[in-house]
Amino acid sequence: MTLTDLRYLIALARERHFGRAAEACHVSQPTLSIAIKKVEDELGIALFERHRHEVMVTPGGATVIKQAQRVLEEMDVLNSAAKAALDEFAEPLKLGVIFTVAPDLLPPLVRAVKAGGSGLMMYMEENYTEVLAGKLANGQLDAIIVARPFDPPETHVHSLYRESFELLMPSDHAWVKSKSIAIDALSASSMMLLGEGHCFRDQILEACPHLGAGSNTLGPASSLSTLRHMVASGLGLTLIPASSVASLTDGGDVVARPLSPAPEREIVLAWRRRFPRPQAIRALLDALTSLHLPGTRAP
Repeated sequence: MTLTDLRYLIALARERHFGRAAEACHVSQPTLSIAIKKVEDELGIALFERHRHEVMVTPGGATVIKQAQRVLEEMDVLNSAAKAALDEFAEPLKLGVIFTVAPDLLPPLVRAVKAGGSGLMMYMEENYTEVLAGKLANGQLDAIIVARPFDPPETHVHSLYRESFELLMPSDHAWVKSKSIAIDALSASSMMLLGEGHCFRDQILEACPHLGAGSNTLGPASSLSTLRHMVASGLGLTLIPASSVASLTDGGDVVARPLSPAPEREIVLAWRRRFPRPQAIRALLDALTSLHLPGTRAP
């Protein structure tokens, strides 16, 4: 079997449909079907159960596909190592960032990378922690910026900064006169949260567990920007990371205040231990270290 055959196996296991898998691999469905059948014949086992509208991976197939993924990852390491030996900056660094960090981090990061003069190019993607972690593990991303806790195997995790959470409220709210807000007082207020999948939502609920089951909790919203507009409209209050205060309060219709005691989170950069472009990672780390985001402090 060939590496192309292995890619077909992985695509079919992921898509669970011959047509979608063929489209993902940019081949015809008969080509993919023939290749899958050839591999099954070579191995002497059925890797997939064929149903009318869906394909299911067999127990034996799951083991084979897992190993196929490892083989392709090793080939990616080999190819990347060969390219890196020539020029670590020849290819873009694929960077993933969680939704609640990207809007305030990426603009100054791009400027810092350019100012550093390394020639580093970056492909950037915003997504949920779970999605970014999966893409980092399978080589679709080279490095990701997420919040702790995050400590997968075979991964370097470098702490970037810590930041507290602040309360966002309409500019005419009674609490605007206060220098800080007691976190226990939030239980009596209408609070809005991000949707499932956002790690910032989980961090808020860990710090304020009463918000998870309270009837005064509204939402969910898809982004901090959406929450900001809902707060401005008078629908309720929300918590935001300190690094987002400056951008989200621009306009004067909303105000942020610190909480007491202040919940916080730690933001980290993670990359695979065997990633063969250490100079590219160093250039990224140097640029990140040079940033002084509002509301953040050294870990």
